[in-house]
Amino acid sequence: MSKILKLLGVTTLLSSLAVFTHAAGASAADCGYLFDDFSYSSSGDSSLTAHGWTPRSYAGGPGVPGATWSPSSITFPTEGGQKVMQLTASTDGTGAGTSHAELYSTQKRYLEGTYASRVRFTDTPTAGNDGDHINETFFTISPLNGDLDPTYSELDISEYLPNGGWGETGPINYQTTWYTYRAEPWLADNVHSEQRSSLNGWHDLVATVADGHVKYYIDGVLVGDHSGKFYPRQTMTINWNLWFIDTAAHTGGRSTYIQQVDWVLFAKNQALTPAEVSARTAGYRSAGSTFADTVDTTGGCTPPTNPPSTPPTSPPTTPPSQGDCTNAPEWAFGSVYQGGQTVKHEKSRNGDPSGPPSGEGKHLWKARYWTQGSEPGWTQQWQDLGRC
Repeated sequence: MSKILKLLGVTTLLSSLAVFTHAAGASAADCGYLFDDFSYSSSGDSSLTAHGWTPRSYAGGPGVPGATWSPSSITFPTEGGQKVMQLTASTDGTGAGTSHAELYSTQKRYLEGTYASRVRFTDTPTAGNDGDHINETFFTISPLNGDLDPTYSELDISEYLPNGGWGETGPINYQTTWYTYRAEPWLADNVHSEQRSSLNGWHDLVATVADGHVKYYIDGVLVGDHSGKFYPRQTMTINWNLWFIDTAAHTGGRSTYIQQVDWVLFAKNQALTPAEVSARTAGYRSAGSTFADTVDTTGGCTPPTNPPSTPPTSPPTTPPSQGDCTNAPEWAFGSVYQGGQTVKHEKSRNGDPSGPPSGEGKHLWKARYWTQGSEPGWTQQWQDLGRC
């Protein structure tokens, strides 16, 4: 989508309470993790879909109208002795002659924690004239359920435009954290950071979603810290795509661009440092592991709350059996809550408050710190005090 951004001010967090742990090295128990180094033969490899990935095949935006999105645009060559996932996009300057590529996680199940991927950006095409407004990305996203959907969540961990686009000259790279948007007429409600230098080559991209802040890192350097209402409010998919913003800068015949991905790592409810991400991925590879998925593992995955400084050695894995909801108001999406305030609410089934309920009944929830638009039961901003 376009990033001609109408930026709104970031709401200041009024208080802070760390509820995420920092993981130990790669020798720590593997719980709540996704790791994949993309050791597949093709986009039709049955292991690719079995491991939870979908090569995009449906038409539509973003990008050039009429362009195709084909699974055949995703391949798995060997680079530097390692298999990589390669996205290929090409254009001859027309919609019918333009192809894009995208791979995304089939399940929408990722929210708080650490997202990381080693990505190779390219400044020039592998064939044809240079200059196209190509967008090379790594992002997470939820569906937009109507214009200005207040539950919409999207983290553009990197959108690299080597030749510019959206009225900007290149190279430029964006990190954008979304609250919501409307397509027609265009209205974007988000906040962004940017870097105006070439990112040609391999880079480690890391984003942590914890304690009301989304922090973005490139090669270990903090490049963005977004908070307030822009903090994600529902589960998302993990995605990479390569697409042309438009064909306005195209010249000559067909031009072809690539983007490569070495690996991806997700750590649920853990704010890993970039160094810890590197240690974890190195641990998987030294052990000969090409894929691991314990994101949905239950029991033993919930980190202790910090503070207190000396948490219990065995934190409770289930909430109290009953909460006193007599004087607690119903949770309201648009209301602001301070740390310590309580509400009653039945969490949604899929992290979308406007969607179906979970069937777990109403619970009593206590805000850990300032929050707005964060549904109880889906983020660490709320403590479960038990069923009403």
